[in-house]
Amino acid sequence: MKRLELVVLLFILVFGFLVRLYRLDNPIADWHQWRQADTSAVSRNFVKEGLDLFHPKFDDISNIASGRDNPLGYRFVEFPIYNFFQAETYKNLGFFTLEEWGRLVSIFSSILTAIFLYLIIKKNSGYIEGILSAFFFLFLPFSVYFSRTILPDEMMVASILGGIYFFDKWLTHNVILRPKAEESRGGSFASLRMTTFYILAIVFTASSLLLKPYAIFFTLPMIYLAWKRFGFSFLKKWQLWIFLILSVIPLAIWRIWMQQYPEGIPASSWLFNANDIRFKGSFFYWIFADRIARLILGYFGVVFLVLGFFRKEAEKDYFLSFSFLASSLLYIFVIAAGNVQHDYYQILIIPTVSIFLARGIAFILFLKNKENKIISYILIPTLVISMLSFSWYFVRDYFNVNNWSIVEAGKKADEVLPKDAKIIVPYDGDTAFLYQTNRRGWPAFEKPIEELIQMGASYLVIANPTKNDFSGFGKQYETVASSPSYLILKLK
Repeated sequence: MKRLELVVLLFILVFGFLVRLYRLDNPIADWHQWRQADTSAVSRNFVKEGLDLFHPKFDDISNIASGRDNPLGYRFVEFPIYNFFQAETYKNLGFFTLEEWGRLVSIFSSILTAIFLYLIIKKNSGYIEGILSAFFFLFLPFSVYFSRTILPDEMMVASILGGIYFFDKWLTHNVILRPKAEESRGGSFASLRMTTFYILAIVFTASSLLLKPYAIFFTLPMIYLAWKRFGFSFLKKWQLWIFLILSVIPLAIWRIWMQQYPEGIPASSWLFNANDIRFKGSFFYWIFADRIARLILGYFGVVFLVLGFFRKEAEKDYFLSFSFLASSLLYIFVIAAGNVQHDYYQILIIPTVSIFLARGIAFILFLKNKENKIISYILIPTLVISMLSFSWYFVRDYFNVNNWSIVEAGKKADEVLPKDAKIIVPYDGDTAFLYQTNRRGWPAFEKPIEELIQMGASYLVIANPTKNDFSGFGKQYETVASSPSYLILKLK
C-alpha cells in the first residue's frame, strides 16, 4: 500500500470513528430502544450472574416474544458473541458503562467493516472505488447511527466481510487449489500463511452466521469468487466443501441446542412475508423509496447509485460488485416483512450501497470528455454534500431520547426496590423501560394484574403517571415513590 493511500485510509477511519462517538453516553432510550435493551440485558446478566454463553438471559419474563411464559428470562436468538465482548470489556477494562462498551464494540466492528470493504473492493475494482466505498460506509448518517447502537448486526457485517476477504486471499494464493501447471511450479503444500487465510475465512464466516443467519445471503460473493477461479469445477473441490461444512456446523449446533428452550425463542416466521407484503406496492415504497432513497441516500445519492450500474471501464472485476447487489436483493426479498418492519434490518445492505455509490462517482471521474470532467468536479461534491445533509436531516432524530421519564423512573426503581424483585413495567411491550429498572419482569399487562401477582410480581412501576393511575392503582396499592415522572407501587 502506498504511503498516500495509507494516510487517506487512516484519515477517514479516524474521523469515521470520531463521528460515531456522538452521544455515546445516551441511555438505551433512543431509536430501536427495545432491541438494544434486549441485547444489552443479556450482556448485563452475564456480568451479574456469570458468563454462560449457552444460557443467555434477558429481563423480559413475559410471553410476549415467544408466546410462552418465560420465568427464567431465556433469550435464544443469535449466539451471544457480541454480548461476550460487551460484558468482558466492561468487566475487565471498566472506565466506561456497560452501555458505552456495547456501543464501542459496534463502533470498532464498523471500523473493521470499512477496512475489509476497502481491501475487497480495492483488489477487485481499484483504489478509487475501494477508498470511496469505505468513505460512504463510514459517513452515511444512517450507517453512523446504526453502527453505534447496541445490536449484533454490525459485528455480523464485519464478520461476513472478513470471511469474504480471507476466502478471496486463500483462493488467490493457495497452491493446493491451483491447476496442475501452477501447482508444479508452486509446490504441493500450502504455506502456513495460506492455511491461516483458510482458517480465518472459516472463523469469520461461521461467526457471522452465529451472529445472525442472514449473513448466509452474503456468501454469494464467495460462490462467485470460487466460480471465477475454477469455473463450475469448483463443485468438485473438497476443500470448498470442508469450508462450507465447518462454517455451517456451529450454527446448526446452536439451532439444535436452543430448541430445548422454546420459551426463549422469539416468534420469527412472520419476518419472511407477514401480511403477504412481499412485492406489493407498499413493500417497494418502504424499502426502495423510503429507506434506501430517502433515509440512506438523502435522495441525491440515487444519482450515484444508478450511475454505479454503468461503471465498467478499467475495472478488474465487474461482477463481484453485482454479487453483492444480488445478495442484498435476495436478502430483502426473502426477509421481506422484517425489512419493512424494522429499518435496522438494512444495516446488512449498507456495504452494497456504499460500493455502488463509489462506482457511480468513479463513473463520473473517469469520463474522458474534458468539459464533462470540469462539470463532474462541481457535480460530485454538490451531490455528496446534499446527500449527506438530507440523510442527516432524516436520521438525526434517531439519536434523541424522546421519553426521559422511563430513564428517571428506572433509576428510581433501581434505587428503592429489592434487587431480586419481579416487577410490572407497562410500556406497550417495549422492554426499554424494564431495562432501565435493572430488574426482571413484565413490560406489559399481558395478564390481569392479580394473575401476574400470583406469578411473582411484587411491584408496579409506571412512567408518566396520569391522574387515573394515582386515583386507581395509587389508591389500591401502597406507594413506594412518586413524582410527576413516575409512580412506584408495592403489590404485595
